Amino acid sequence: MQTDMQTDLRISHIERLVDCIDLPIGRWDPDKRLIFCNRPYLAWAGRSREDLIGRTLAQLYGDAAWAAARDAFTQAFCGATVSYERQITHRGAAPRWARVQVFPDIDPRGAVNAVYTIAFDIDDFIVERQALTDARRRLDRFTENIPYPLTYVDRACVVQFANRAYLAASGLTHEQIVGHHIGAVRGARRWAEHEPFFNRALQGETAQYTRLVDLPAPATARWLRTSYVPDRGEDAGEVVGVYTVTVDVHELTMAQEKLRRSVERDPVTDVLSRRAMMDRIDAAIAPGGMTSAALFFIDMDGFKAVNDAHGHGEGDALLMRVARALQDAVRADDAVGRFGGDEFLVLAQVRDESGASALGAHLLAAVCRAAAQASALSEVTASIGYAIAPGDAPTAMKLLQRADDAMYAAKRLGKNRVVHCGEVPQP
Repeated sequence: MQTDMQTDLRISHIERLVDCIDLPIGRWDPDKRLIFCNRPYLAWAGRSREDLIGRTLAQLYGDAAWAAARDAFTQAFCGATVSYERQITHRGAAPRWARVQVFPDIDPRGAVNAVYTIAFDIDDFIVERQALTDARRRLDRFTENIPYPLTYVDRACVVQFANRAYLAASGLTHEQIVGHHIGAVRGARRWAEHEPFFNRALQGETAQYTRLVDLPAPATARWLRTSYVPDRGEDAGEVVGVYTVTVDVHELTMAQEKLRRSVERDPVTDVLSRRAMMDRIDAAIAPGGMTSAALFFIDMDGFKAVNDAHGHGEGDALLMRVARALQDAVRADDAVGRFGGDEFLVLAQVRDESGASALGAHLLAAVCRAAAQASALSEVTASIGYAIAPGDAPTAMKLLQRADDAMYAAKRLGKNRVVHCGEVPQP
């Protein structure tokens, strides 16, 4: 009797305590009948105490509700604390998700004579979780179906993800890629090319690598660009991995190259344009440029007669032959450009004035040989003037002016000759 009274007092004390907790709490007997609920439970259930006490969970909320709770109640009556989630629909409002925790009421003898339930409103969490799940599912579909090869590697450069396009491009299976070091997947030669860009991304820098790739099917070479993007993790701190995406930029690259050549190259002769040539001269005489840069100004003698007698088509053909001859006459590091009309510029590094003079004579001979390839053009020669930086001129424009003056001096002296600007009297 004394023990039963102590038990009743303990239960009464607990029930007064849970009344102060702002969560719906209920106590259920072994027949799954509600034998106690606190005040927040009444509001949560939307019923009076008289309508609740003594009824089973199935009677109160329906068979579907009891089906969701049955396993949790069974485990709790065996002494375990468990929880389950279900959508609450009994309050007449829009359904809301709740997490119900079920735990045993163990008496001093270790027996479980009842269980408690506490309900937590988790609707916002469930909605957010579902939105994230849906977003992840959409992202997974996107990454799988996007026609660009995608990969993700961790800090150890082990592949954690490769999409369908990457598998197709590599000709490998998922098992041959995922879980393996990217270097082993790509092979030693390709890894040597790509490793510096992975390292830059692992240090927090977004990097790009554009290269011409021989594709197996169809057998062709195309320009591809791979971007390496660091993954800083959820806290945007340390880089935890690298995303890569490869896109075909062949048409864009070819268009850019065509545009670049249209600016840098003369459309008739394919040597450097006037603008590109001036950029080369500026770079040559700037600090750190050529130690001794010779600029040759070449004007063809008798070119107008070719155009007049044979037409501009033959004249353009002669310009192309002369341009090729000048390029063949100098080193690969030297520059040949068309200044305009029948005028060419050659920029070359020389040891001294003697070397420049010898190169000038070599260029004159090259022009004459190119003209002599057609008997009708055998009278075409060249007048060449040159200046050497930094001794003859401190700036690009002054160097060009002095070479131009020397070329006109060669014209006045009878053409078909080479003149150094030092031989021209200064005004």
